[in-house]
Amino acid sequence: MAREIRRGFPDDTLHLIGVLKGSIFFLADLARELGGEVSFDFLGVSSYGKGTDSTGEVKLTKDLDVGIEGRTVLIVEDILDTGLTLKYLLKLFEERKPRHLRVAVLLDKVERRIADVKADYTGFPIPNEFVVGYGLDFDERYRNLPDVCVLQLGSRGKTKNE
Repeated sequence: MAREIRRGFPDDTLHLIGVLKGSIFFLADLARELGGEVSFDFLGVSSYGKGTDSTGEVKLTKDLDVGIEGRTVLIVEDILDTGLTLKYLLKLFEERKPRHLRVAVLLDKVERRIADVKADYTGFPIPNEFVVGYGLDFDERYRNLPDVCVLQLGSRGKTKNE
C-alpha cells in the first residue's frame, strides 16, 4: 500500500491524519514504509460508544492541530464500516481545501456500508464481524493485541474468556 501511495505522490510531503484512536498502529507502520517526507496530525471522532454497533451519529472529539489548506492529505483509518465517519471527515476536510485528499484504510467491511464512500487504498476486505486488536478496540480494550481478531461475546455481553 505504501508503494502505491508514494507512486501517486512521489515528491509530495504527505500529511497523514490519523483517526484516533484505532489508526495509531496502522499509521505508524504505514509512515515507516512511505519514505520521503511525511508529517502527522490526529483527529478524534466517535460513533460507537460502548457497544459493538455504530450509533449512526459522528461526533468530533478532537480537531486537527494544523491547517491542511494546500497540502497533500492522507486520512488514515483503521476500519471502513458504515462509512458514516468517513463521509463526515471527507466533507469536513474538503471544506478546508487540501491540494489532494486521499483515504487509506487497513480494513474494509463492505457489507456494512450505509454511506456511499470508498477508500483510495485498502489493506484487507473483511466480513461483517466485530474485530479488535492492532489498534481496534471494544470498550477501550484489546487495542494492544498484535493481530486483528474477531471478538467473541458470550450471552451476557462479556468476552468468552471473562
